[in-house]
Amino acid sequence: MKKIVAVNGSPRSGWNTDILVREAAKGAESKGAEVEVIDLYKLDKFTGCVSCFGCKLGKNKGKCVCRDGLAPVLEKIRGADGLILGSPIYLGNITAGLRALYERLIFQYITYSKEVASYAGKKIPVTFIVTSNAPAESYGRNGYDEMIASYKGSLESFVGPTKVLISADTLQVDDYSRFEWSRFDPEAKKKRREEVFPGEREAAFALGAEMVE
Repeated sequence: MKKIVAVNGSPRSGWNTDILVREAAKGAESKGAEVEVIDLYKLDKFTGCVSCFGCKLGKNKGKCVCRDGLAPVLEKIRGADGLILGSPIYLGNITAGLRALYERLIFQYITYSKEVASYAGKKIPVTFIVTSNAPAESYGRNGYDEMIASYKGSLESFVGPTKVLISADTLQVDDYSRFEWSRFDPEAKKKRREEVFPGEREAAFALGAEMVE
């Protein structure tokens, strides 16, 4: 049985990123995989890479030696057959939580050696889910396209073939009247949630199933 690790990098349970990550997990389960969903913001305290270079020495080559809330997650990913990552875009980038995991995941595999390209023992498929309240047509001028492509490139180089699912122009809250957010059209947001988001859920499910196949 294949093992898939699914990581929700959003602090908001039950919302866009969380929903899509769990849909991808369900897709993998539908093909017989064993899936563990991990909520980063419910873990014990953790940090990004601290540049100790412990992952470049002796028996720890390719393994992050920092012992905190992310340590068991990284160990599970090393033993997985597929990886699902999800994050909303905050201030033009993925969340601080997922960025910390990304740093620790990727840096442990970097060698700085001409002879050895990577310390990763194997390549596994990755599904990278990104959500945002910004409309898709703004991604180019906001730098989102470039940012997402950069993460995709690193993941493909050090983890495995990566497919991206983007959910843009998302519904952020149930009641927009509580906030003075005149930039948004609440009715348009709700309509998109009802008419477009279900298709994105289906796409996430399909990607999860595909990584097992």
